[in-house]
Amino acid sequence: MQTSQHRGFTLIELVVVITILGILAGFAIPKFIALDTTARVATVNGLAGSVRGAAALARGLSMATSNTASVTMEGATVNLLNSYPDATATGIAAAMNTSGAGDFTFTAGATAAGTLRAPVRPRRSQRQRRPAASVAGRHPRGGMTRRQMDATCRRVDSTRLKALGAAPTARVHAPVSP
Repeated sequence: MQTSQHRGFTLIELVVVITILGILAGFAIPKFIALDTTARVATVNGLAGSVRGAAALARGLSMATSNTASVTMEGATVNLLNSYPDATATGIAAAMNTSGAGDFTFTAGATAAGTLRAPVRPRRSQRQRRPAASVAGRHPRGGMTRRQMDATCRRVDSTRLKALGAAPTARVHAPVSP
């Protein structure tokens, strides 16, 4: 009786394992590199949202108090220009309350080499596309077609007119034009 004892892997097994690890690394490494960039973009977008929020709060307070020169937010006087915080240390910096921000340095009135633009919504190519409608007669985006909307408006209008005692053939409003 002959027993074969395998000690280790064959060359083919090693090549297969290394190939699988290479393929996995090819997908995983770019993903982790993209996460770093995504985190930085999210941080800047968060800061831009804070600036917009502080400006909106200052404007709302300005409109509520009918004071377009300055408002007091959390004990700090915020100077305004056209009911929005101005670009000085007593303007948007005071409205944001940047004390203890840590990672960010806010210099009021400083000029930058470039422009920071934080998009509010993703570009068309980055948005998820909705699947086509599976129900016959429905609009691909889930709403009613123009013909269905017109028919619904006519039904509602004729019902209202009957309740008022008017002729049901009268039309309250015209269909939506394309």
